[in-house]
Amino acid sequence: MTLPGRPWSEQRTARWVWVAFALLAVAAVLLPFLIKNYRVFQFNLVLVYAIAILGLNILTGFNGQFSLGHGAFYAIGAYGAAIMMDRMGIPYWATMPLAGAVCFVAGYLMGFPALRLGGHYLAVATLALALAVPQLLKYKHFEDYTGGVQGIVLVKPDPPFTFHFLGQPFSADRWLYFFTLAVTVVMFLLAWNLLRGRVGRALIAIRDHPIAAATMGINLPVFKSLTFGVSAAFTGVAGALGAVVIAFVSPDSFQLTLSIFLLVGMVVGGLASIPGAFVGAMFIQFVPNIADEMSKSAPAAIYGVLLIVLMYLMPTGVMGMVRRLWARWQPGAARSRINAIPGSSSVSVPPDLTRSSPERPQASPPPRRAATEGG
Repeated sequence: MTLPGRPWSEQRTARWVWVAFALLAVAAVLLPFLIKNYRVFQFNLVLVYAIAILGLNILTGFNGQFSLGHGAFYAIGAYGAAIMMDRMGIPYWATMPLAGAVCFVAGYLMGFPALRLGGHYLAVATLALALAVPQLLKYKHFEDYTGGVQGIVLVKPDPPFTFHFLGQPFSADRWLYFFTLAVTVVMFLLAWNLLRGRVGRALIAIRDHPIAAATMGINLPVFKSLTFGVSAAFTGVAGALGAVVIAFVSPDSFQLTLSIFLLVGMVVGGLASIPGAFVGAMFIQFVPNIADEMSKSAPAAIYGVLLIVLMYLMPTGVMGMVRRLWARWQPGAARSRINAIPGSSSVSVPPDLTRSSPERPQASPPPRRAATEGG
């Protein structure tokens, strides 16, 4: 039955989308019982990295502010959760919003320099943050809280109940998988609601045409600072989840390479793409292991070659390629949507608008009136 006001093709597409979501939900629930504990631990990290990449994508992909320091916000969230659990006795589930709030304040304060910096200048400023935070965590006056170079050892939370399903016990890693999955769903729904409305359109307008955005009444300083804060809050929640999943934090776990890996995951998944965060998280989690299995002597070289090939074949990321294939598969009316990928100025035009219109018959000029005699 066709609903009034909606074409049948759109209803069919929406129906297939809901079917795909249902299948993904069933697969996500069954996945931890089909694999061993170590693989469950790896998928826990995939969910953690997906939240962190989503936070970076809000800042860079949607708002156009380039950051190389999100590993620092990840470290702040991880250490904040670890200190609250180990020193203050706060339950692990309560540390998530608190770590997000702390990182929001830190990101908002970091957003003030971003008002005067942009492009590679902002990247260098955030790079300094990524280099400074691990050293500050080792500072001797903070050792009573951070544990210094030794870090903080945590205890993985036990599941609230135990059972067996498909021959697998409901272990601590599987419980953390469902807890991490629930937090991931909440964070992605928050991002989706934030970016699909007026705020998302304002962020894209600031990214693409800041002068025009300011002319339309968008407060650039407020939006840029808040975007930095929200992005850092998402990454801080991911850091807190990572501390609970790994049950250990140390300054050496949050070096500059973490920020670079998050940036690689965002680019591979696709800029300005919410589901692309999952693709990028799987890439940075599993591809280094695959490269290590292919070559024990030079895994970094294999990783670099795979990354170069991927960028050559899919310069807009995996989800950018999916968007293009989807636009080709859709009917002509759906091709007129503007691509949200930054730097892309191409707009697909329906085929019927590109056809040359038939020439209209030219109207014959009005007959001249006979000149009156003596006129």
